[in-house]
Amino acid sequence: MTFDPIAADLAVRAARATAGSARPDAPVVPDRAPRPPRLRTTRTRSAAVLHAVARWVEPQPAGSPRRA
Repeated sequence: MTFDPIAADLAVRAARATAGSARPDAPVVPDRAPRPPRLRTTRTRSAAVLHAVARWVEPQPAGSPRRA
């Protein structure tokens, strides 16, 4: 393996650029407040319908317990 001075110089520059990027006086952006859940009943009903369709399309094998 040979020493490549250009690659070494680029590595040092990249390390200095990334190591110095987190300044203590950098502006802090607060996290967004969580959104309230919307359409909860619609999503629940849609999931129930999709589960029913899945049971109809791909029924359980004979002898396995049936889920309600």
